[in-house]
Amino acid sequence: MREVLRDGEMETLSPVGLERIPHTVLKTDRDRRTMTERYDCHYCKESLFGKKYVLREDNPYCVKCYESLYSNTCEDCKKPIGCNSRDLSYKDRHWHEDCFHCFQCKRSLVDKPFSTKDEQLLCTECYSNEYSSKCHECKKTIMPGSRKMEHKGNSWHETCFTCKRCQQPIGTKSFIPKDNNNYCVACYEKQFAMQCVHCKKPITTGGVTYHDQPWHKDCFLCTGCKQQLSGQRFTSRDDFAYCLNCFCNLYAKKCASCTSPISGLGGSKYISFEERQWHNDCFNCKKCSVSLVGRGFLTERDDILCPECGKDI
Repeated sequence: MREVLRDGEMETLSPVGLERIPHTVLKTDRDRRTMTERYDCHYCKESLFGKKYVLREDNPYCVKCYESLYSNTCEDCKKPIGCNSRDLSYKDRHWHEDCFHCFQCKRSLVDKPFSTKDEQLLCTECYSNEYSSKCHECKKTIMPGSRKMEHKGNSWHETCFTCKRCQQPIGTKSFIPKDNNNYCVACYEKQFAMQCVHCKKPITTGGVTYHDQPWHKDCFLCTGCKQQLSGQRFTSRDDFAYCLNCFCNLYAKKCASCTSPISGLGGSKYISFEERQWHNDCFNCKKCSVSLVGRGFLTERDDILCPECGKDI
């Protein structure tokens, strides 16, 4: 008999699919008298009357010739697998039934699940103890075929991969690791996340800090135009944040020359005289346009003049 195993990591020998090797045994004189022609071994040509023989492709062979020509060699004992032995095969390898056993514990693997490692047959228990992952939580073996959760080189049984706070299985849901523990998002937010000053909701990612208080990026807006301030320059007045444009338009003094706002932010310089202000670049003689920054000047009504232009005043 020959039993062929299916491909795969875990296989089970079963009686399904047994192939019986046909053979005929001639026993009686009557049997011999019914055969009028000579019936010989296809290979050695010796008579098969009264002998066991095996048919292969409609040709008869004596047992000795058949085993010599066609028998498979056992992977374990290296002996031929004769016609009267059960031939167990897996991936073009063959074993006697008594030789088909676990490489480590030597228990029979016939009709049992097994694994292979480096061409060695292993029962499920030996394979698991030697090669299967160990659960990071309970330290027990994660059996082949069972569901395994993995994160940063560690493995868990599905039932062991739980939230540290609520102890519920995380499964395939989102989670947040902290201090070698894992938390579902809801528990992490309740226990660790800061709350936005504006909307009072937890900040899990992408927050900003202003005046030592946490904000969502989407909540940290200009008081004037309501545009996001994260990533751009801003200033404040009375504890309210403003983008530079809004601050200048609302609170900055206007240049006496160009009438544009003078922000004074970022170290920019300006000139102030008798309640009037000028940008540095705008503080020029009204007549000859020479810069008066750092120089003496004269005034005529709202105009400023250099000493040369103002000498006739």
